This record gives sequence, structure tokens and C-alpha cells, in this order.
Amino acid sequence: MDFTFTPDQELLRETARAMFAKECPTTLLREHMTDRSAIVPLRKHVREFAGLGTGAASDLCVFLEEMGYVAAPGPFFASAVLAGPLLEAIRHPQLEPVISGEAVATVAIAGNSGEWIPNAETVKYFVLDADLADWIVILESGPSVRVVPRDRVDPVPIRTVDSTRPVFRIDVGDVESESFELSADAWEAWRDRAHTVIAAEMVGTARRLFDMALEYAKERKQFDVPIGSFQAIQHKLADLALALERATAAVQYASMTVDAADADRTRAAHVAKAAAGDAARRCSKDGIQIHGGIGYTWEHDLHLFIRRATASEYLLGPTSWHHDRLADLLFS
Repeated sequence: MDFTFTPDQELLRETARAMFAKECPTTLLREHMTDRSAIVPLRKHVREFAGLGTGAASDLCVFLEEMGYVAAPGPFFASAVLAGPLLEAIRHPQLEPVISGEAVATVAIAGNSGEWIPNAETVKYFVLDADLADWIVILESGPSVRVVPRDRVDPVPIRTVDSTRPVFRIDVGDVESESFELSADAWEAWRDRAHTVIAAEMVGTARRLFDMALEYAKERKQFDVPIGSFQAIQHKLADLALALERATAAVQYASMTVDAADADRTRAAHVAKAAAGDAARRCSKDGIQIHGGIGYTWEHDLHLFIRRATASEYLLGPTSWHHDRLADLLFS
């Protein structure tokens, strides 16, 4: 399998990288924590890429990795990545406004257990960016889908470790709306695609943590030499680099199986999410050890990416959950 980017993907990566480097500094992440309107300029740039949400997964993963590298805030993931394909599957009239970036949607799935699987519960948890959405796409048991205007629900913030990507609790029990049947194949395709794309974003965040640790290891000196010259630091960085490469390859393979509707798609998506979770956790843990005390301070940017990596591991299922699902597939 050839993992080489096409010329169009190279152009997409370079365009996204340059845009996020200019429009999404860490100062924006900090400002966004107390003022949600701070991301309005960034959203105007990112909305132009909303059409990627229903395009090829391999292209979308290229863009999401760059988003993860800067821990970009905003509803792109909820709207284009999660809601867009569901609206496409049921041929809903709100699809066009969402993938053109004119409207924002988000998806409500998880019930009280926190598992991201269709259920009959009327209170939904961990609804991403519900305060910015125009439409709420509710995935229920069946599976079936309902689409309701956001102004008919009252999002309640849920406090999590990652302030750059707010999540909410909503009660949809009293909201009446048309229900659309979702085929089992469409649900599985959406699920595998979502697992793969969040893994791509996590690889980007893990890569940022690795780059910060590597840079600090070259700059910080003890006994008049960079700490990166110590064998213990070199071993940590080598292990992190290997974890990152494993996760990157797993995401690329999974995205190709998603695009090809390959029989290995579900297994590959679980492997990608688990590998990305492992890489992100290792880069967080060892990254802060390499930084030492400075890494624990509020003023240092390291915690911004550790928070995103930690929260993303639980989004759409933690690593252990994906290992269990993979074991079920392999041994059933």
C-alpha cells in the first residue's frame, strides 16, 4: 500500500499548515477559553474547507492532522466531520448549508454511559460545540436520525479538562421532529470514518507535543550541555517517535480502507484510534517529564496540547474500548 501523498494532498497540507500557523497561535486558544467570539476570524477561514467533511477520508485526515497540531478550536469537527456525513446519509436538506460552511451542525449520540453508540436515552452528553450550532443531529436507537434546530434545546456546559473544545449536555425528550431511518451499513460507515478522522487529529496533537519536547531537549542545558544529549532523554524521544510513526501509518491505512469501503475498514479504524490514543498519551506523559517543572505551569503552552490530547482520547471511545472492540472482531 502506497502512503505517499498525492500532489493535491501535498498542496492541501501545505495550505492548511500555513493557514493555521498564521490564524491559530496559542494566544488564540487562551483567549478563546474566556471569549468564544475570539475564534470568529479563524472560523471564516476554516469554513472554506467544510466540503472536505463529505469528501475522501484520506484528504480529510490530512487537514485534520494540521488542525490537531494547533489544537484548533471551533465547530469544524462537529459540523463538517460528524454531522455532514450523517446529513448526507439521510439526504437531509440541511446538508448543503453545512458542507458549504453557511450553517453549523453538531451530533448528539452518547447517553449516560458515555458510549458513542445509538441509544434511546433522551438526555445526550458530550455534544460538541452545541452553543455554536444551528442544528442538532440526534443519532438514536434503530439506528435513526432526527435533526432539530438548536434553539429548541438548551445546551448545558459540561466541565472537562479541554477548554478549547467545549462539550454540552442536552435534553431532546420534549423536542418533536421527523425521524429518518439510518441503514446499518450507513451507521457503520459513519462510525468507522469518525474513528479514523479523530485519530488523524490526535496524531497532529501528539506530533506537536513531540516537537515541543524535542525542541526543549535541544535548548535546555544542565551541566553545560543540552539535556537531549543524555541517553535517558534520547531513549524517550526515540520511543515517542516510534509511537508517532505507528499511529501515522495506522491512520493512513484506515483512511484508505474507509475510502475503498474495504472489508478491513472497521478493524483498521479501531487500530487507528487506539494507536493514536497511545501516541498522544505517551507524548503527553513523556513530554511533560522532559520539560520538568516548567511544563506544569499555566503560562507554558504545553498544557494546552496535553488537555486536547487527553480529552480527544475519550472522544468516540478511549483506547481500551477500541482494543476491546478489536478483540471482539478478531476472536468472535
